[in-house]
Amino acid sequence: MTKRILFVFTSANQTLTGASTGWYLPEAAHPYYLLAPHFTIDFASPAGPNPPVDEYSVQTFPDDIGKFLKNSEVQKKLSATKKLSDVNPDDYDAIFYVGGHGPVLDLAVDPVNIKLASQFYRTGKLVAAVCHGPAALVGATDDSGKSIFAGKAFTGFSNVEEEQVDKVKDIPFLLEDKISSLGGKYEKAAEPWGPKVVVAGNLITGQNPASAHPIGEAILQALQK
Repeated sequence: MTKRILFVFTSANQTLTGASTGWYLPEAAHPYYLLAPHFTIDFASPAGPNPPVDEYSVQTFPDDIGKFLKNSEVQKKLSATKKLSDVNPDDYDAIFYVGGHGPVLDLAVDPVNIKLASQFYRTGKLVAAVCHGPAALVGATDDSGKSIFAGKAFTGFSNVEEEQVDKVKDIPFLLEDKISSLGGKYEKAAEPWGPKVVVAGNLITGQNPASAHPIGEAILQALQK
């Protein structure tokens, strides 16, 4: 039976300063290219259909427009994106959170998402997230009620990278600081913007856009075991 992965997108389209935001194109596209040939992939978001893509990411990664945004299969999935409240975790083998600044704004505090992420983790299913995607997991807990990051190595968008894109004021917390405060052990690439993926049991995290392809490879490897 083909394994199923749930890609979760933000529904947030504005930052705290009113700047436009959304999900980051290559952070959905690059894992999708790797995983779609092997698994069934569904899309979900807090608000359901047509989650907003970050326009800056579209301008910055034009190669992914034709291959992903204009792909007829992907367009169908985006228009049929499920509401998180309609997702049954029993239907899936893994959950993957796409980055972009949006997850820090909505998924981090969404009670439906927090419950869903916790259910995936507690049943031993694969929980993965890239760049700002790990923000969606800051409320997720294990069976004992502790953060899923407590005592675990993780990565995600670094404080330095956030400062370099001048977005510190746009979001309610810095990912590196927030997850470290939950007991996570932060790891990052040797240089800002370099690829970095951390596998800690059934939790897989990637640091930034450059990590989108490598996290796809890590998810593929984990699900093919």
